[in-house]
Amino acid sequence: MKVAVMGAGSWGTTLAKVFSDAGCRVTLWARRAEVADAINAERHNPDYLSDITLPVALGATHDPAEAMREAEIIVLAVPSQTLRENLARWTDLIPQGATLVSLAKGIEKGSFLRMSQVITEVTGVDEQRIAVLSGPNLAREIAEEQPAATVIACKDENRAKLVQAALASPYFRPYTNSDVIGCEVGGASKNVIALACGMASGRGLGENTIATVITRGLAEITRLGIAMGADARTFSGLAGLGDLVATCSSPLSRNRSFGARLGEGGTLEEAKAATNGQVAEGVISSQSIFQLAQKHKVDMPITQAVYGVCHKGADVGAMVAALMGRSKKAE
Repeated sequence: MKVAVMGAGSWGTTLAKVFSDAGCRVTLWARRAEVADAINAERHNPDYLSDITLPVALGATHDPAEAMREAEIIVLAVPSQTLRENLARWTDLIPQGATLVSLAKGIEKGSFLRMSQVITEVTGVDEQRIAVLSGPNLAREIAEEQPAATVIACKDENRAKLVQAALASPYFRPYTNSDVIGCEVGGASKNVIALACGMASGRGLGENTIATVITRGLAEITRLGIAMGADARTFSGLAGLGDLVATCSSPLSRNRSFGARLGEGGTLEEAKAATNGQVAEGVISSQSIFQLAQKHKVDMPITQAVYGVCHKGADVGAMVAALMGRSKKAE
């Protein structure tokens, strides 16, 4: 199959490699021409995972029209808060009938839309043509061909199976799911919980604390998902618990690393500097998800605490004390 991966960050580069290793004809779009040229000439992405050798058959381009020409699958691998503006430029280039696969994990600021909803609103593409990829997918480990699994969620079961077949490789196992809402809510919310785990770790707190945050974090993510129409079972699977555990536990997780710096007493700018100059997705999402929880009247205390630290200047120590001092109740 012909696949276009739109975005040459670490995850986009990794997925382009996986699709290529699975036998697809892949073109990777890079925002900067020099990145595309380096990939074509040297088989490495100079900016992300530069030590990973990319398949010879994988091509790169700076031209979005060239990338998407005759593509049957278009993978959207740009950050959640830039998805809308990128799609506005690309909509007329999307081949008729192509399946759009969203990698972005976030809730759009202001609109509170999930990424699949943003895609539908901007492009006019029927939601049956939109799939979401989510799971315990740390880019470096997959790029190193360590065994991993993921979930392809789409309302059209046949399209989900199409992407599944195109992505299946000896080291990467995709599962299908029809619960797009659950996969998107889980993918966006887990970044916020990972920030909380990072903050706890940065303050020197141990595994009991981290396990508590992960478990109670899953409970509040599930509450929000159900309120939005998701299937509760999704949160027990790869796109829920699996993604949450990986992101909250691994030093490869930018959200956990960012939170750890905040827990050590660093400012948002210092945490940004310590994570290659990038703001963790959960920092942005914490505001949108907290406001979304208020809209749906869902109690999300950990998310509220993270929002307080990232957007209201709250102290991490005070956040921990507030969570521990909440009224007692049955689990």
